Amino acid sequence: MSETQNYTFKSVEELTFTDDYMFGAVMRHEEICKGVLERLLHIKIEHISYPELQKGLKPYYTSKGVRLDVYVKDSDRVFNVELQNKKYDTLGKRTRYYQAMMDIDQLMRGDDYSKLKESYVIFICTHIPFEENMPVYTFESICLEDKNIKLDDKVHKVIYNSSDYEKLKDTDRELYSFLRFVDKNSASDDFTDEISALVEEIKLQEEFKTRYMAVNLHERDIRVEAKREGITEGIAQGAHDKAIEAASNLLKMGLGTIEQIAQAQGLSVEEVRALQSESAQLQETKLLQK
Repeated sequence: MSETQNYTFKSVEELTFTDDYMFGAVMRHEEICKGVLERLLHIKIEHISYPELQKGLKPYYTSKGVRLDVYVKDSDRVFNVELQNKKYDTLGKRTRYYQAMMDIDQLMRGDDYSKLKESYVIFICTHIPFEENMPVYTFESICLEDKNIKLDDKVHKVIYNSSDYEKLKDTDRELYSFLRFVDKNSASDDFTDEISALVEEIKLQEEFKTRYMAVNLHERDIRVEAKREGITEGIAQGAHDKAIEAASNLLKMGLGTIEQIAQAQGLSVEEVRALQSESAQLQETKLLQK
C-alpha cells in the first residue's frame, strides 16, 4: 500500500455539521452563527460582524499561535466558538490560551484596558469533557473566600457536552434541539432543520468541494511527509545504535585507538571516549563488588 493510500478523509457527501470544514462553512452564514450563539448563551444579538473563520492569532514570531474555528464580534462582545471532536486533557489550559490571544488581538499599543470587550470562549464537545456529566459547564472568575464577589473581568468560558443533551429536554428546548443535532445529526426544530438544509446545500457547491479537496490534499501531504521524516529518523537512530554497540565491543577487545574506532564506526571521538569512560566505571564497580 502506498503512503497516499494510508491517509483517508471523508468524501463531501459524508460530511456533517460537526466536521471541521463543514462547521466553518455553515457558521460563515451570519444568521446561523447568530442563532447558534443566542441558543448557547441565552443572549440577544442584534448584529455581528461577518464571522472570521479559522482566524490565526500569533502575537510574536516565537510564540505559539492558535487558529480559532469561528471568531466573531458585535458592538461590545467577542465570541470564539470551537467544535471539539477529540478529547484533550488540557481543555482548561486551551481555553485560557485562546482567551489570552483574543485579548491581545483586541488592544493596540497604548490602548486602555477599558477597551477590552466582554468575551466568550465557547467549546462544543462531542464527548464528555469532565467526569461530572452535565450538558453545560460555565466558568467565570469569582473570589474563593466569598463567592458573591466577582472579579468582573468580563470573561466567560462555556463548555458544552452534546452527548448529554437529554437533560435539557424539559428545561431548555432550543439548546436541547441544537445539542441533539450536534450529537445525532438529526434535526428536531425549525432552526436545526435550517442548518441541516444548509449543510446539504453547501455540499453541492463546486467552490466548497474544490476548497475541501485542496485542504485535505494539503493535510495528506503534511502527514505523508511527517511519516517519511519519522521513518528516516528511525533508520538513522537504528544505525547509530548499532555503531555504538560495535564501538563498545571494539573497546572491550582492545582493538584500535579511540580515533580509529570513531572513524571506523562513523562516530565522534567524544562519543567513543564517553563509551570508554562508561566501560571503565562499570569495570571498577564490578571489582569493588568482589
